[in-house]
Amino acid sequence: MVRGPSVKVQHLLPLAAVVLLYIVPTEPEVVASIAECLDFFLHQTPPNIPGILEKGEIQDQNRYKPICQTLNDKRTFMTLYDTLNKIPLFSAAKYRGDGGKRPMPDWKIEPQLEQSGHNGNMKSQKKPKRENKEKNKNENINCNNQARDQDYRNNQSFDRGHLFPSSYGSDQIEKMSTFTLTNIVPQQHKFNTGRWNRMENCVKCVLNKFCINNNEKIEGFIIIGALPSNSSLNNRINMLRE
Repeated sequence: MVRGPSVKVQHLLPLAAVVLLYIVPTEPEVVASIAECLDFFLHQTPPNIPGILEKGEIQDQNRYKPICQTLNDKRTFMTLYDTLNKIPLFSAAKYRGDGGKRPMPDWKIEPQLEQSGHNGNMKSQKKPKRENKEKNKNENINCNNQARDQDYRNNQSFDRGHLFPSSYGSDQIEKMSTFTLTNIVPQQHKFNTGRWNRMENCVKCVLNKFCINNNEKIEGFIIIGALPSNSSLNNRINMLRE
């Protein structure tokens, strides 16, 4: 198991380990229990977070929501989301090597955090070029329980910082799915492109070198989390502890 170093600006906690695993297809959605997303954890065992996630049970189910992140009906990773602070507590994923070039997709949200009736796929929040009710429907979802793209627009101080990095996705669907705001925390630009980026690359090097299965292929798990603070972006999104 590899544990990343602590940092001054934000405390982000990467972990990695080897495991042999296959993913069972299931119906995608914001799920009722973290037990429905166990394929993204080593030995199907989620971390223990006192007062939040204990022995696989979420302690405050009104506040913390498990999301089996899904794009184009494919589950790609898992997030435990804090609807009060509007940031992910952690994102967990199976790592199988870097699947190529970083995409530039639209930023997405999880409509099921706001209202039922959606099919479970994350939705684009791209601002439409012209007025059109159908094209505007995702832009106009009231994001009371999650961050929205508008919170970051025209803000030069903070990046949309990935927890599960796009560079860890094994194919283009996995890479594009990381661009959901339920996988994002506000990060100072210098930190995001500096120390955090170097730590992402360092952990990936360890995974590529040491997480090799019996078929000589890369297989490992990562869990990347963030600690909240008392500060907020736009009086909505927690800024993380310094």
